[in-house]
Amino acid sequence: VQLQASGGGLVQAGSSLRLSCAASGPPGRTFSRYTIAWFRQAPGKEREFVSGMFRSDTRTYYSDSVKGRFTISRDNAKNTVYLQMNSLEPEDTAVYYCAADLNLILSSFRTHDNYDYWGQGTQLTVSS
Repeated sequence: VQLQASGGGLVQAGSSLRLSCAASGPPGRTFSRYTIAWFRQAPGKEREFVSGMFRSDTRTYYSDSVKGRFTISRDNAKNTVYLQMNSLEPEDTAVYYCAADLNLILSSFRTHDNYDYWGQGTQLTVSS
């Protein structure tokens, strides 16, 4: 599957922004079967899990640093996953990546090394 992330930009602290990740894949692969996640990587730091949805489960998962501010959602009809980000902080500045995989288990889906498919990343810069 190919992933295309978009929606990043330069915003002020306290602002909101929505990232999108559009997926296009081989025929016959149902997008809803993919585990999808957002990761981010700030300069000099490891890539970290932000949020995800496990396969067709409707539950959402978040890192502690974004819980209550970010909301992940997916539109399987449009093969798109979104990350709504509210109350942005300078610490949220990073390149944001969407990722997808068909074969993860729940205990491993917060680990970026386990994902087979990645979008190209979109830069978010939050100024104070």
